[in-house]
Amino acid sequence: MGLFKTNPFGHILFLKRLIIMVMGALSHRRYRGFNELKIEGSDLLNELPDNNVLFVSNHQTYFADVVAMYHVFNAGLSGRDDSIKNIGYLWKPKLNLYYVAAAETMRSGFLAKILAYAGAVTVERTWRANGEDVNRQVKLSDISNIGKAIKDGWVVTFPQGTTKPWKPIRKGTAHIIKTYKPIVVPVVIDGFRRSFDKKGIRVKKKNILQTMEIKQPLEIDYDNESIDSVVEKLEYAIEQHPSFLKVIPQEELEAEEELNKKRQWEY
Repeated sequence: MGLFKTNPFGHILFLKRLIIMVMGALSHRRYRGFNELKIEGSDLLNELPDNNVLFVSNHQTYFADVVAMYHVFNAGLSGRDDSIKNIGYLWKPKLNLYYVAAAETMRSGFLAKILAYAGAVTVERTWRANGEDVNRQVKLSDISNIGKAIKDGWVVTFPQGTTKPWKPIRKGTAHIIKTYKPIVVPVVIDGFRRSFDKKGIRVKKKNILQTMEIKQPLEIDYDNESIDSVVEKLEYAIEQHPSFLKVIPQEELEAEEELNKKRQWEY
């Protein structure tokens, strides 16, 4: 019976573990080989409870960011502070680890469906669908599923809802924080959009330094703090507040803008 034990979403844990182990082994060199991942703050992970934790992060590719977090989180929990050396940590991965992703993206192909089984909590985007702007109501079942995942374990979310930098934080993330009251841990990543294509599957350029910083949990007054205040805290925490634009070299901003012009659709 233990072999077919499932999580709250009906996923068989044995299959989830197998997918994480295989995909982790296949992807390891993308962060420690073709490119190098510099990690800061992963010692914090062992201080966190087993559930009710929400990681908020900026976003640069569809899948490479999330896969890197699976490596870093499991390595950190195995005592490998700021390192993913020796993939033995994949033998017993954290199975109550989830990430929020657009349902449209996770239905886009066989590989996406496999990655979805590894822990995706899919949501229907309210502002974008099939490459076009839309305006639709939030599905209450989506919010409920995120809450279910938070109650069961750790959840990674990308509150900007896009891989483009400097976009505003979606207020839905703040509502989720105030409703479910998780420990909120910011994560800041960089280098992934230079390393990989937009989907995060093809290695676009080698010998790129990727970085991931795991910060201390945010102090949030869940009952009295306003939605706007929580949003602003998230913007600063993941370094996507407009004020950060002032400290970025102009040539980097121009290069990023040129890259965005070439992108025809976003996740």
